[in-house]
Amino acid sequence: MRRRLLALVCVSASLLSGCGLASQEGGGERRTVTVWLMKDSASQDFLRRFTEDFEREHSGYDLDIRIQEWTGIGDKVQTALKADGTDGPDVVEVGNTQVPQYAEGGRLQDLTLESMRDWGIRDWLPGLAEPGQWLSQQFGIPWYAANRVVIYRKDLFEQAGITEPPRTREEWLTATEALDSVADQGIYLAGQDWYTLSGFIWDEGGELATHNGGVWTGALDSEAALRGMDFYRELQALGDGPVDADEEHPPQAGVFAQGRVAQIVAVPGLARSIVRENPELEDKLGFFPVPGKSADKPGAVFTGGSDLVVPKNTDQREGALAVVEALVGTKWNTELARTMNYVPNKKSLAKAVAGEEGVAAMAAGAAQGRATPGTPRWGAVEADNPIKDYMTKVLTGADAESEAARASDRITGLLDLDAG
Repeated sequence: MRRRLLALVCVSASLLSGCGLASQEGGGERRTVTVWLMKDSASQDFLRRFTEDFEREHSGYDLDIRIQEWTGIGDKVQTALKADGTDGPDVVEVGNTQVPQYAEGGRLQDLTLESMRDWGIRDWLPGLAEPGQWLSQQFGIPWYAANRVVIYRKDLFEQAGITEPPRTREEWLTATEALDSVADQGIYLAGQDWYTLSGFIWDEGGELATHNGGVWTGALDSEAALRGMDFYRELQALGDGPVDADEEHPPQAGVFAQGRVAQIVAVPGLARSIVRENPELEDKLGFFPVPGKSADKPGAVFTGGSDLVVPKNTDQREGALAVVEALVGTKWNTELARTMNYVPNKKSLAKAVAGEEGVAAMAAGAAQGRATPGTPRWGAVEADNPIKDYMTKVLTGADAESEAARASDRITGLLDLDAG
């Protein structure tokens, strides 16, 4: 953020080789915009090309792109937002559901005007745009989306006599039962994959939590939410996923790669990891949207992805806005989606990735995308995560209604805005 002499600036030092020492006539001083991006959100080649293009189009700025780890990033961002602003980030990539916790307390720039006037707010994906708001103001600007689809083995589907992917939940259960007879597992679904459960709950008309009169209340015990859990239980039973662990313990890509597993629910990009572990699956993988209750539209899915925010304490607001505008604009947002197999931030850009089977399936699901409750306290729920405990108890035979009530009470306590 500080103004630094050109000779001292190392552009993208944490990621790109060498220093951005493009000369300037007369040795004039340039301004540096510091950007925090998360590990693996964009490739090194993409960031190199973006940096070169941005600095060419904005001759008064140098970019300093610093790559961050997701682990521990919440505390790191909060510390930067509270600092004096002399050596922190000017633009920060954050998870789309994290925006309210950073916006609370007035530590982010309000970008509502720019969003409405310049950046196409009406075309943004709802699952990215809505959680980027706090108190009706837009603080998080959608960058990219990624949501779950079904990754499947085409050869195992053929062996089971399934000629096309299922489009409804009932078709999905029927197909998975058939697959379970020709494969080791009809589906690998970990017992604590609460993101996937969330989609089933939303499809039934339920919520994870509801908001009324300024108070958030856990809602896993509603009839609709219980129906979502019941479907999860039926589907999960058609495989051997651990009931007391999530999809990363063990990583489901490794399980899929090593065994005769017919399906997993995951982002399409996970296919690269699967093929890397088992190259024989290169031409055997397919993708379809998570089926819904009826064939006319896919099932609801949790929309993951990232928004870009600008700290209130930046001293390079103009440069920060220029970076955001470039990253979320049509040119570079489309390029990012093609490079990383993401869903672009605008519904109108979905056609740009229509040629990629996995991304096309993801884009279809993104139209039904949702995000977690828009409260700054949701991070506390994910940290404690009573939803996972609830799922394990139901899958091991406990009464769903009583366990849902206990989990809902715990969520209500965690969402208390007066809590520490």
